[in-house]
Amino acid sequence: MAVRPFWKGYLKLSLVTCPVQMMPAISDNEKVRFHTLNRETQNRVISQYVDSVTGKEVEEDDQVKGYQRGEDEYLVLEDEDLENVALDSTNTIEISTFTPRDSVEWIWFDTPYFLSPNDPVGEEAFSVIRDAMKAKDMVGISRLVITRRERAVLLEPRGKGIVLWTLRYGDEVRDEETYFADIGSAKADSDLMPLIQQLIKKKTTDWNPKLVVDPVQDRLLDIINARKKHLKKPGKAKTKSAEPEPSNVINIMDALRKSVAAETRPKK
Repeated sequence: MAVRPFWKGYLKLSLVTCPVQMMPAISDNEKVRFHTLNRETQNRVISQYVDSVTGKEVEEDDQVKGYQRGEDEYLVLEDEDLENVALDSTNTIEISTFTPRDSVEWIWFDTPYFLSPNDPVGEEAFSVIRDAMKAKDMVGISRLVITRRERAVLLEPRGKGIVLWTLRYGDEVRDEETYFADIGSAKADSDLMPLIQQLIKKKTTDWNPKLVVDPVQDRLLDIINARKKHLKKPGKAKTKSAEPEPSNVINIMDALRKSVAAETRPKK
């Protein structure tokens, strides 16, 4: 099933511009989702915003953003205030800077999107930008407004298209030295290194998406399917009764009993 574009706009590099579309590169639609229900009525429970003091429901038009500056003290920001800080990067991804691909560490990467041409006429311009970055092993840095929030983004050539990654801001990535400072400077035992390397080699395999399956998801589906079968209407009773055939469980139990009995007999 084709995925609807998440965003449409333009990719721009200097005077070169082409129409593009962006689709999410990841999906969680297959994940098991639950609704909160009323145990007695089995009806869905809905959430409401209520005043923390009066307990009364607050209508949507009366809800505003507030920045806490003290205990029970807030600065109120209206929608107009928030819109004024938005930049003009809602419809155009203008590549302003290039940087070597290997200079950007994984910790800065956030969410991936697939970027592709939105018009056959713009494919040539799109291909030139993509192939030029690939030839130099470079990635492009730009900015884009996604869901009303401006994000720094990175553009990386991939196959026939481009992967656009949203990047985490500098204050979102913690300093690793804060957590690694207490680790001692002891070096690995030279006698153990070959053993560990041999173990790594033995356990090395090619990447496959099946290496990161979700076992909890599978167990939840098993529970749900079992409940579905339990809720099905029972079939009509058979008119002719027949003696039930012994199951494998009974046969195994009989075999075990015989085995135990044989082991406990006094040997001649």
